[in-house]
Amino acid sequence: MVKHDMTNIIFAGVGGQGVLLAGKILMQVALDAGYDVKESEVHGMAQRGGSVDCHVRYGDTVYSPLVEKGGADYIVAFEYVEAIRKLDYLKEDGKLIVNRLAVKPVLVEAGLEEYPQDVESWIKENVKNSVLIDTKDVLKEVKSSRALNIVMLGALANYLAFDKESWEEAIKKTVKEKFVEMNLNAFDRMFKKTAGQLDIMV
Repeated sequence: MVKHDMTNIIFAGVGGQGVLLAGKILMQVALDAGYDVKESEVHGMAQRGGSVDCHVRYGDTVYSPLVEKGGADYIVAFEYVEAIRKLDYLKEDGKLIVNRLAVKPVLVEAGLEEYPQDVESWIKENVKNSVLIDTKDVLKEVKSSRALNIVMLGALANYLAFDKESWEEAIKKTVKEKFVEMNLNAFDRMFKKTAGQLDIMV
């Protein structure tokens, strides 16, 4: 495997989507590959529905767990608006990976705020290195919406220089035993679905 000086990745979503677990699995993959790894978590005010993001940095030597604005190689957003919130962190040549999903916050559901219109179109027009992922079919196939985080990792994995077996081992180490088989299935399906469609970083 070719080592890189530093790789910076941000996972962004809302409470209940498994953002932090996605970060922990990536950390495990990088640690197993011999990298120095740092991670930082930011929780929204609400346990479910509030913004949550996780910064993961790995390389030969990592001093700070936080990705600076303009420093993210990849932002993996679990829904549209969280992708927009994190755009300041994306490198000029960084990649934005977005789940095609709108999660309406409590204030929107209560009619006190409006959810932005045509977010997907805005992303396509304004973020040159953006990839929009449709996760619905895979989640239906594995019969669990809770596997969203693993499905998004399946897409991200096509960009990073870790082999598929390394990801599978990290999932086994990190996920509760009773959910391992379902999560491995979810990862495998999205990994294969997106393989060859994405530019792989080697």
